[in-house]
Amino acid sequence: MRAVVLVGGEGTRLRPLTYSTPKQMLPVAGKPVIERVVEHLAAHGVDEVVLSLGYRPDAFLAAYPDGHCAGVRMVYAVEPSPLDTAGAIAFAARAAGITDETFVVVNGDVLTEIDVSALVSFHRRSGAEGTIALTPVEDPSRFGVVPVEADGRVKAFIEKPAPGTAPTNMINAGIYVLQPSVLERVEEGRRVSVEREVFPALVRAGSLYALGSDALWTDMGTPHYYLEANLAWSAREGRTHVGSGAEVAEGAKVSASVLHLGVVVEDGATVEGSVLLEGARVERGALVRRSVLGPSVHVHAEARVDELCVLGDGFVVEAGTVLVGARLPQP
Repeated sequence: MRAVVLVGGEGTRLRPLTYSTPKQMLPVAGKPVIERVVEHLAAHGVDEVVLSLGYRPDAFLAAYPDGHCAGVRMVYAVEPSPLDTAGAIAFAARAAGITDETFVVVNGDVLTEIDVSALVSFHRRSGAEGTIALTPVEDPSRFGVVPVEADGRVKAFIEKPAPGTAPTNMINAGIYVLQPSVLERVEEGRRVSVEREVFPALVRAGSLYALGSDALWTDMGTPHYYLEANLAWSAREGRTHVGSGAEVAEGAKVSASVLHLGVVVEDGATVEGSVLLEGARVERGALVRRSVLGPSVHVHAEARVDELCVLGDGFVVEAGTVLVGARLPQP
């Protein structure tokens, strides 16, 4: 089984973290997101992954120069220009020679334990042209909402409905199983949306199905969800994550947080519910709470970083400074 993984987006909602790093290369509980995605696919029989690349393809090529990730062979397909979701899927599939076989598609910023094998089996039993994995959420207005018939046939695909208007809380989980015939619906070289064009066309044809799951599912496309993904996957693995070479002083207080490679938390500092990326440093008496510190961020003594601050590579918080909900440096 082969899979197309969409990793071409610029990650604008995660800026400033993504100014220098594609969002799928950001770490979650010690591993780059892309490695967690590929590991999950490999566990369900995927033996080749096609990365649909756009923004910063060099980062992926440098990280996996031998063309393998988590033991899975990778093929790189770099879009000449942004082609939107369906355009990217079709471009990558054609570039890899996926033209006559069922294949899987995954959004590269989604971490999940959804049973891909069960999704593929359901797809084949139903005779579908396309099958979508669904997951329940509290607020479906940010997503594609998917009401279905009793047999799983999709009744409609409603992209980002107004709050309070969604007919169900089951949303598109960003995992699809597709027949190669779907590629014929995507004009080569044109921007085409799978959510707004291809899926509605499959609904009209009666050939789109969906299967729900309540397995762990996290979307890490915003600072809030990136933070939640780190905390959820760290908790799943049973502990506050402390990366190799991280130093936490005996008098520091660290709780429900993820500290990556080389992080330093000095005596008297407090870190709560936060993510500190490689090389970040928190000095004595400083507080970091519900925030994300990018690589080599330095929080000086007695400073406060609170309420979902996101600080980009190398940013310095001077002593005694108070930051609340800040994103720095700004564009």
